[in-house]
Amino acid sequence: MKKRKPGLKALFVITSSLIALSFTDQKPSFIDTSFRAAEKQYQFLEQAAEKQHKFPRTLSPAGKLVGTDEWDWTGGFFPGSLWYIYNHTHNKETEAAAIKWTEALEKAKDLDQHHDIGFVMYCSYGNAIKYLKDPKKVAAYKDILIHSANTALKRYNPQVGVIKSWNEKKSWDGKTLWKYPVIIDNMMNLEMLCYVSDLTGDTKYKDVAISHATQTMKNHFRKDHSTYHVVDYDGNGHAIHQQTNQGYADNSTWARGQAWAIYGFTMMYRETKKPEFLKTAKAAAKFYMTHPNLPKNKIPYWDFNAGKPGYKSDADFSSLKLNFVPRDASAAAIVASALIELSTMTTGTESKSYLTFAQESLQTLSGATYFAKYASNGGFLLQHSVGSLPHHSEIDVPLTYADYYYLEGLTRLEQLKK
Repeated sequence: MKKRKPGLKALFVITSSLIALSFTDQKPSFIDTSFRAAEKQYQFLEQAAEKQHKFPRTLSPAGKLVGTDEWDWTGGFFPGSLWYIYNHTHNKETEAAAIKWTEALEKAKDLDQHHDIGFVMYCSYGNAIKYLKDPKKVAAYKDILIHSANTALKRYNPQVGVIKSWNEKKSWDGKTLWKYPVIIDNMMNLEMLCYVSDLTGDTKYKDVAISHATQTMKNHFRKDHSTYHVVDYDGNGHAIHQQTNQGYADNSTWARGQAWAIYGFTMMYRETKKPEFLKTAKAAAKFYMTHPNLPKNKIPYWDFNAGKPGYKSDADFSSLKLNFVPRDASAAAIVASALIELSTMTTGTESKSYLTFAQESLQTLSGATYFAKYASNGGFLLQHSVGSLPHHSEIDVPLTYADYYYLEGLTRLEQLKK
């Protein structure tokens, strides 16, 4: 097998020109402060999760911890976050907790009910391989990721050219039945496939990732480089429906969907060096960063077009009786992390714009409005995220993946400043 550490092996190589572009050559003070606070908060959260024997996902409307088993798409984020915290603090108790919660996911190496095995296994085991110094465990974890990648390929149809996200599902219009739905989120599951190709020397995994990204690039983007959430394919790989499931309307731009696109194509450029993937990442980032509906503090509304003229939703929001448009801190965290990496792939003012935007976003998320006080927010770090407004689910609450990408963003920013 080829030896390769997962994830960001080349991401944090810093050139002198990049350092010159950053608006400070020193590590921002909020990074260390945030990690120290995160460790204390996650000790509190870990105790609550241990009582449930479940992976923390969010809070209920009553403020109670909502946990999941290993078959949910969010299980890998909690151990992954613990690994990011451990990497900064080197606290052995945090390391032990990260190992425990990572290994609790092992059965999910056979998760084939949906597409998110990459989220579950790579955010946990991938980070463990990166930060753990135990060769025996690392070797076992690599085998688990190889197994997981083979499981992921079960949902790939070469005639269609993409990994199927969900099984059959009806759209919000009540009449369209998606037979082969693929969601923009699925881009995030491709990193594990690229890693396993490099690990084993078998190109089949990366070939699938490239095929999926190429089809997504063709069919998930509008002319203005905004994204559809859901694309449904026929058996020959033709896009037959372009709609939404978690966004406001079929023609609107769901904020987290755009975030997944920016992150996913940035990652695929890192893994393949295909210029079309970099071009796509930059175009998606420009749409997000320059959108007139993006608030000044860079924390987006849950959908860029929610309630705006020209956008009609098939979902019913009337019973929610919201008197505000919720923000989505999870989208902001994902974009911040992605833009830090994108800044290393570009030069000059373009690179500086990505890095500045990312650092300002992380500063906002680290402030009192979004970063929770100790023992509040159920033990989660970030407040004010949205899971799915159309499903009346997880509205203005903490979400485990918001914390994960926030901590990843801090980790990436810290590495750039070293």
